[in-house]
Amino acid sequence: MAWDFSTEPEFQEHLDWMAELVREEIWPLETLLEELEWDQIMRAIEPVQQRVRERGLWAAHLDPELGGQGFGQVKLGLMHEILGTSPLAPFAFGNAAPDSGNSEILALAGTPEQKERYLYPLLAGDLRSAFSMTEPENAGSDPTTLSTRAVRDGDDYVINGHKWFSSNASIADFLIVMAVTDPDARRYQRASMFVVDADTPGVDIVRDVATMEHPWESWGKYGNHAEILYRDVRVPKEALLGAEGAGFLIAQQRLYPGRIHHCMRWLGVSKRAFDMLCEYSLMREAHGSKLSEKQTIQNWIADSAAQMQAARLMTLNAAWKMDAEGVAAARREISLIKFFGAGVLHDVVDRALQIHGSLGYSTDMPLEAMYRYARGARFYDGPDEVHRESVARQILRGYEAPEGPFPSQHVPTRRAAAREKFAWLLEAVTSND
Repeated sequence: MAWDFSTEPEFQEHLDWMAELVREEIWPLETLLEELEWDQIMRAIEPVQQRVRERGLWAAHLDPELGGQGFGQVKLGLMHEILGTSPLAPFAFGNAAPDSGNSEILALAGTPEQKERYLYPLLAGDLRSAFSMTEPENAGSDPTTLSTRAVRDGDDYVINGHKWFSSNASIADFLIVMAVTDPDARRYQRASMFVVDADTPGVDIVRDVATMEHPWESWGKYGNHAEILYRDVRVPKEALLGAEGAGFLIAQQRLYPGRIHHCMRWLGVSKRAFDMLCEYSLMREAHGSKLSEKQTIQNWIADSAAQMQAARLMTLNAAWKMDAEGVAAARREISLIKFFGAGVLHDVVDRALQIHGSLGYSTDMPLEAMYRYARGARFYDGPDEVHRESVARQILRGYEAPEGPFPSQHVPTRRAAAREKFAWLLEAVTSND
């Protein structure tokens, strides 16, 4: 029976090296985000990127023939747990969203020409990308309701529609756009994906939408989420990614591993907040003793540790199952970790902020930013409610309603059946009496 929770010593050395590098080289840069332009931040990260390449950890989410490592989801998950401790860390390792997910789409569905034009420059950091699917008029929780259309016109497609929350679109060189190509097809075969150059006539980047995470209006910054109007955007048929009608299939191949990466990065954020919670409890006094001696604070520490441990084991189990049996086999486990991990992130950050009081509420600590980030986790890549519903449906397929008027564990019914089954024993007992 194979049941192993260990990490290979050689890979653990990589993880230890990553943790030290991120803490020593990346965390300090976070404090300068308001003082430096994005290109200057990236210039500061370039030496770290070179060290990552030399270590053989660059773009580890891709197969070796594409410049990655082909590590598989368990190893990637362990890496993302470390990278999640800082919003800048993924850039140092060549797997920052949305470029990482878009590179996976291009690797999966792109033609050799599309890979040459878009994928390889994206991996080299020479291009930036955006994924454009969410629409303000339609429920993001049900992507089958998309209304953006791509209509075939000779050797071209003409795209019309309204999108928003297209992350990084205002600085992207190209966008991967999801559009309906056959509205009469089955629900999950209506949409297709297209690679669209950002300077194509008709692509109108309306604005970058301010959010709870970034509640100030800005334009052209990394991490912003753009609203876009596509007005008679004409692209050649060679812009189609994969087969016509395969948009949802391709998206799911990207989203399922992406959810594992999200959950492990959330654990990285949680651990950093947890460390702040524990540290502050040891230094702050109130009502005659350290906060660490208060039972409520001890409960917060214990509960946080238990939740993080549960989320970590659940997420690594989902990654292991995906490695062993494929994406489809891990759907239930991935839905479970998506809503459970988001809840853990929120709870741990909330406790850490609470113990710091006004200090935690201020921008003198990173906790207020973590808290705003945590709230979005409950609807990124599908809201909690959809994932709960998916899990429940999959679980219920393994059950069926019993025949008759009573539940299967109804004691009087079971007792009658037991009396019939063990009549010989009851008769023997009666005879002995």
